[in-house]
Amino acid sequence: QVQLVESGGGLVQPGGSLRLSCAASGFTFSTYAMSWVRQAPGKGLEWVSDISSGGANTYYADSVKGRFTISRDNAKNTLYLQMNSLKPEDTAVYYCAKRPGLKPYMNPSPQDSWGQGTQVTVSS
Repeated sequence: QVQLVESGGGLVQPGGSLRLSCAASGFTFSTYAMSWVRQAPGKGLEWVSDISSGGANTYYADSVKGRFTISRDNAKNTLYLQMNSLKPEDTAVYYCAKRPGLKPYMNPSPQDSWGQGTQVTVSS
């Protein structure tokens, strides 16, 4: 079965950096687009970033463009999100998600599998 396990979240000061990882198993990772989606306290899901199956094409929400970088290592079945210049408004649970196929989207849906999420808190 599909498993997505996020790690790397934590508490960081404004202006700091974190790198999130998502270990994938149970499917052929290299043949699916992947996403990061976040949910801030009391708010709905917000799409953050997508990456194509091979990693050549990346997409970002305007709120994170220039600060976050999505990448993947298909040999290790792992998705990453490098987050720099973090702001308090980046505080959220970050989810790794699997798209239904090769196509990336710029939207929280469609996804057919989700990780359990990792908490990122940006505060002084």
